[in-house]
Amino acid sequence: MKNNYLTRKLFCALLPLLFLSTKGNAQYTVSSIPHQAYTLASPTPLFNIDDRNSPVMTLPFSFTFFGNTYNQMVVSANGYIDFKLNLANQNGPWQFSTTIPDLNFPVKNAILACYHDMNNNDGTGAISYSVVGAAPYRKYILMYINQPHWSCDATIRSTFQVILYETLNTIDVQIVNKPLSCSHNGGRAVTGIINSTGSIAFTPPGRNTGSWSATQEGWRFSLPMETNGYKYTKCDTDSDGLETFNLQIIKDDLLAPDMVFYETLADQQNQVRQMPLSYSNLVPDQLIYGDNNGQVTKIILRAIDCSVDYDLDTIPTASEDLNGDGNLENDDTDGDGIPNFLDNDDDGDMVLTSFEYVFASGRNSDTTNSLLDTDNDGIPNYLDNDDDGDGVLTINEDYNGNNNPADDDTNNNGLPDYLERGVALGVDGHNLNNLISLYPNPVSNNLNIDNKTNEVISNIAIYSINGMLVKQVPNAANATSIPVSELQTGMYFVKMEVGNQVMNYKFIKK
Repeated sequence: MKNNYLTRKLFCALLPLLFLSTKGNAQYTVSSIPHQAYTLASPTPLFNIDDRNSPVMTLPFSFTFFGNTYNQMVVSANGYIDFKLNLANQNGPWQFSTTIPDLNFPVKNAILACYHDMNNNDGTGAISYSVVGAAPYRKYILMYINQPHWSCDATIRSTFQVILYETLNTIDVQIVNKPLSCSHNGGRAVTGIINSTGSIAFTPPGRNTGSWSATQEGWRFSLPMETNGYKYTKCDTDSDGLETFNLQIIKDDLLAPDMVFYETLADQQNQVRQMPLSYSNLVPDQLIYGDNNGQVTKIILRAIDCSVDYDLDTIPTASEDLNGDGNLENDDTDGDGIPNFLDNDDDGDMVLTSFEYVFASGRNSDTTNSLLDTDNDGIPNYLDNDDDGDGVLTINEDYNGNNNPADDDTNNNGLPDYLERGVALGVDGHNLNNLISLYPNPVSNNLNIDNKTNEVISNIAIYSINGMLVKQVPNAANATSIPVSELQTGMYFVKMEVGNQVMNYKFIKK
């Protein structure tokens, strides 16, 4: 499957600061993510009984699923999590034939990590779990390791994981290896989520009920976001959950110069006890209210332990405040709605940040180390969606179509194509990039557009290096230049919709 993850998301409205919806009819978004299988030192083992459900298991945090909040669940030996607690210690169904959604599907109100008939009675594999991170962003990781398929050759085994995210209520499924099964139950398997009646379900492409195989594959199920909320998360310097917050940052981010703030909704409604702009929260995760000429915004003030690497991407959490304003929530380089300090793929190029966050030795007489920047454009690879600067997005250099650009080496020289400027097989997009140029670069006042294509430019937007939309160009089809004198000095991205494609450029404002 070809998945233009980055280009699909960056031109959507950037919503990094919003609350997740908890409505019962929530329409989850399913997206491919980089493969990241967790290896844990001391997981807690569960059971090895064929077709059996576990005893009731208590989650370390509350988790919202299809609008209902749970802190307990049941785990099935056949590869799913069930939130119907009355099924604990009972046999679970192994036989199914219909695709989902389906009212008669045998498993409901469940996360189908990789549901298929497995049999680990001999204990060759393991089912275990662990919890990583720190509140309020812990991860519960359930691991199925080397699980033999029922009635198949003993070498046919599945390994996969499901990850539940605290606060975000996001679900990840990481399939390390799921081979084709034998003829038992038609070799059927399904990855997805299904509600309590079976009427609503979501699956990745090609992963609904059927006979399929997968290797090193990652999928994310995300809730939609509401537009009436803002999060302000700071590093907690003394570990007491309290900090002083500069509320002017909220006004600036929301482009609401007239916004005033109140500790309670009653205060806002009565227009009394307006808060100062420099405010120390009274309790951890304090909810306050911003009033912008009658439009009310819910705001969460949160102080977290920045010694914890919440997204396990090796970048210190404090260093993920790219714009340096103290709010970790408004730094979202790829515009996917997940702030960088919680995102294991900061630039959305399907290459893990931990893989791209590499220090390289200095060049020539410079002996210092610096972050790897393959195309020397001033943007380190872990924040750059075109690492080799060839005009083809890194994600579009996934030529074998497995959602992992790191294993594409079409000229067999040992260097991945996304790091090699001379390889650009995305011909159409590459040619369009070459036929549109922006100059001068660096620029002080006006960034000129030279469009030599026959395509109409329908949308032009400028983003800061941390993913914030800073300028939308009106009447883009007729624009020949972009005024940028008001922008601060630094690196920016330009996103253009040209025909049916999204083009990406960079420039430096001096």
